[in-house]
Formats: sequence, structure tokens, C-alpha cells
Amino acid sequence: MMRKSFWIFAVMLCLCGQASAQNDVTAFIKKVGALIDTMSVSGVDRRYIDAPVKPWQLIVKGNVNQSSLKMKTEGTIADIIEYSATPYLKTEPSQYVGLWAGYRGYGLGYTVNIGGDKGSYLTFGATGGAYGVNVRIHSFKNDHPNFDLTSNLVPDENEDDWNEVQLIDPIKVHTLIADGYYLFNGKHFSYAAAYDQSVLQKRSAGSLMAGAMYYYGHIDYATHSNGDLIYLMNGLGGVKLWQGSVGVGYAYNWVPARGLLISAMAMPMLTVVNKIRAYGYATNVEDLMDEHIMQEESTDDEAWDEWFYSNLRITPMGKKTFNSGVTGNFDARLSLTYNFGQYFVNVYGQFNNMRYHHDSSHGHLNDWFVNASFGVRL
Repeated sequence: MMRKSFWIFAVMLCLCGQASAQNDVTAFIKKVGALIDTMSVSGVDRRYIDAPVKPWQLIVKGNVNQSSLKMKTEGTIADIIEYSATPYLKTEPSQYVGLWAGYRGYGLGYTVNIGGDKGSYLTFGATGGAYGVNVRIHSFKNDHPNFDLTSNLVPDENEDDWNEVQLIDPIKVHTLIADGYYLFNGKHFSYAAAYDQSVLQKRSAGSLMAGAMYYYGHIDYATHSNGDLIYLMNGLGGVKLWQGSVGVGYAYNWVPARGLLISAMAMPMLTVVNKIRAYGYATNVEDLMDEHIMQEESTDDEAWDEWFYSNLRITPMGKKTFNSGVTGNFDARLSLTYNFGQYFVNVYGQFNNMRYHHDSSHGHLNDWFVNASFGVRL
């Protein structure tokens, strides 16, 4: 009997311990939630900014984005032939869909590609009363860039053949853009109300803002099959870019009717860190062309292409890192939000322009995206 009573007492202690642990976890979660609730409206004027009554958010998101890269180089071959080459590649607009869940703007999401350039796209964002951080990573390939060529290497009647080039090996582009900002009027203006709907903007207000941006880009097309492109690019087979920019801009939240918010931001930026690493290659393009002429090969296009690309080779000639100098960039955003009951819809877009230059080579990358979302607060 005593043994049976002992086991009953032990089981009761375990159940009480589990209940106590669960109560502790529940209490901790409630404290964290209360802290986030307080932080979301801390220091703000509640006549302008307020927190929704229901704190949980479940959001279905869609994204369309596109990147375009333009490079230009000029040079002289054998001190006689002057040329310029301007490869321009633009991705097909790519589409992504995903689901996000969180508490007052803090949560997790998952996004998948459903069409377009078939690249990968990853975003991360965190917003507060007077600050925000956004990170976007995009990787894609393109094997049919629009290509403008002006050169007496190519007869005038054949220049149109370069308008749409089909590369055997694609140009690979990887980009990372991270930007942060600070609002000088966080008491009346909310960036979060326009871009993650974790708070509500009740009255129109604007704010001067300071921002910083970091950009990394890697452009690579250095393969044997792209030896002709590298030849026309004066031996440039790839480039890495690191840029650090600072700027001052202005953002405004317009509330023309209850539940409706239109937000716009524009920020000119000065790139103070602009480092480039160029990868140089030698090719045997001229040797192949001389050999072809000397052997009086058939002029059949298919036979010539097969022979040329099967013998085309590139040789690494080293890399060089240099500063591209101070230049200007631009960051612009536009958002439309409508809140109705516990539901909301939002559409917002962003445009970035990054530039580089060195000697006779220069270029720029334009990157834009549009996000659309439908959410419910729980």
C-alpha cells in the first residue's frame, strides 16, 4: 500500500511539474508578446500611428522582379581597329509566390519561383518605429542578351546579327542589396505601416530620412564558349563590384481616406565606396580567324561555327582590383495599402540603380521589383 501511494504521489509531482513548466512557457510568451506590443507603438503619437487590435498576421505574397545589366567597353586592336561593344542583358520578369506568418511584423515566410528567369530570390526585412533594414539576394542566368555592337570588325550588313545573341554558356549574375534607414519623424510617420502592415497610419505625415546601402554584384561569363564575347569585351571575362552608399531622402504617407494609405520615398545616394575586381582573359579568336582564312575553309555558316567554337579557348591573365571613384545611385519606393476589418491588401515596388566605371569600361545595373500581398490579422 505504501509503495502504491508513493507512485501515485510521484506521478502527481510530475504532472504538477509539467503544468508548472507549461505555465512558465505560456507566461514567457505572453511577456514577449506584451513587449513587442509596447515596442510597436513606443514613442509614437497615437493620433497618427496605432497598432492593430489583432496582433497575428497570415499573408499570401506574390513578387515580380526584373534586372537589367548594361556594360560597355571601347578599345583598339593591333593599334589599328577601333571598336566599342555594349552587351545589354535583361532578365524575363520572374514571378514568385509565398506565405508569411508572424506577430506584429516579426515572423517567417517561404517563397518559390513559378516563372521567368528561373533564378533564386530571397528577401529579409525588419522595421521599427524609426528604423528599418532590408536585404535582397538575387541570382540568375541569361543566355540571350540583347547585344549592340559598333565595330569595323563586323561588316555593317552583319551588325543586326548581334542584336539577339544566343550564348552557348549563359552570363551568370549574382546580386545582394542591403539597405537601412533612419527616420527623423518616427513619432508621426511609420515606414512599417506602408511595407509590412504591422502598424496603422491614421493621419498623413512625412519624414526626412537618412539611409545607407551596400551592394555586391558578381557578373561572370568566363568560359571557352564565350571566348568571342570576351574578345569583344577587350579581354574582360568577369567583374565583381562592392559599393557602399549613403544618402538623404524624404518619405511621405498620405491617408486620403480611412483604411487607405499611399506611401512614396525617394533618396538620391552618393557611392563613397566603389571597388571593382576585373578578371582578364586572353583568347585565340584572332589566331582561329587567321587559320580559317589561310586554310580557305568552307564558308558554310554551320560548319564554320562548329569548327570555331570547338577550338575556341580562353586563358586567365590575372585579376585587378581598383576603386571606381565616387558616383551617384538612386533608391525609390512606392506603396499602396488598404485595410478593411481584419484584412488588408498591399502593393509596393522598389527601383535601384547601381553604376561602375574604369578606364574604357563602364556599366550599370538596374533592379526593380513589385510585391503584392493579401493578409488577415488573427
